[in-house]
Amino acid sequence: MTNAGKALDAIDVADALRLNGIIGYSTIFGLPDFEMLLRAREKNGDHENRCVKRKLLLEALASELPSGTIRFSSKVVSIEESAYFKLVHLADGTILKAKVLVGCDGVNSLVAKWLGFKPPVFTGRSAIRGSAEFKSSHEFDPMFMQYFGNGLRSGVVPCDDKNVYWYITWSPSSQEKELEENPAQLKRYMLSKLGKVSDEVRAVVENTDLDAFISSPLRYRHPWELLWGNISKGNVCVAGDALHPMTPDIGQGGCAALEDGVVLARCLGEALLKNRSQEIRDEGEQGKEEYKIIERGLNKYASERRWRSFDLISTAYVVGFIQEADGKIMTFLRDKFFSPILAGLLLKKADYDCGKLRSS
Repeated sequence: MTNAGKALDAIDVADALRLNGIIGYSTIFGLPDFEMLLRAREKNGDHENRCVKRKLLLEALASELPSGTIRFSSKVVSIEESAYFKLVHLADGTILKAKVLVGCDGVNSLVAKWLGFKPPVFTGRSAIRGSAEFKSSHEFDPMFMQYFGNGLRSGVVPCDDKNVYWYITWSPSSQEKELEENPAQLKRYMLSKLGKVSDEVRAVVENTDLDAFISSPLRYRHPWELLWGNISKGNVCVAGDALHPMTPDIGQGGCAALEDGVVLARCLGEALLKNRSQEIRDEGEQGKEEYKIIERGLNKYASERRWRSFDLISTAYVVGFIQEADGKIMTFLRDKFFSPILAGLLLKKADYDCGKLRSS
């Protein structure tokens, strides 16, 4: 999305990723006869809608860091306070001593729990996400296609010439939840419920290997928790899904996480640079002053991200609720009136610039 591209521009990795993803020019939304351009110009420039593989994104981000910076397969089991530091205990017994602790540990975040947030709640909906690889070109146009009806949302978008990403969301019954344990049965069941989609879209799901898609329940954080919760506390804060777990209905989960990273780096960096000239000889006083500086930077980050996160979580939930509804009245209103409004929200929430790493 546009906002993710601007966040990646701020750290100079966007251009490399743009070489690997196909930009979407338009979207078919809900009904075959409704189409909206994704390249319309808004206040932050032309819209950018691009499907990029997670592996390529992670590799691009990791390549900008010094070797050894990233530690993989490191589950955090507890957090302990030690003067002006945090001691992070890992499952393998390792203890990390941190001046700043940023929890980017997902929807089950231990850091969010330490800050006082409740666990994200289930929406009653589930999502299947998959990637189909074609032996030759899939011949899809660079379009984001989304359909809804019969209590389902489904979408297809090409990533490159041979790979297509797809998803389906629905509200499973207790019997349907059991299908999630059997990928083959779940795939057959989803194909039977796709409804009036094109043969090309149906072929994408059919061509997906059983180990190339996952099913998971959808969870989100009640948005009002962000209004009075501790996004930061002392030298600890949260970002990404640990901060704003949301439903995938406007495609902003990962995009917002990239925004978080840029805003956090700017707020923390500016706080540290502003006070770099101060000389404090006493080691204890220096630790105390550095802690206060970090706290101010994280408080500023929390202030900047609070309402943006609230807005995205709320919008995603409402969009998903309306698109997936299958009652007669809601279906009529959605198909006749709400489709262009919902499509507009997709673009409006992406039309956002988190700024540069350093404010001028």
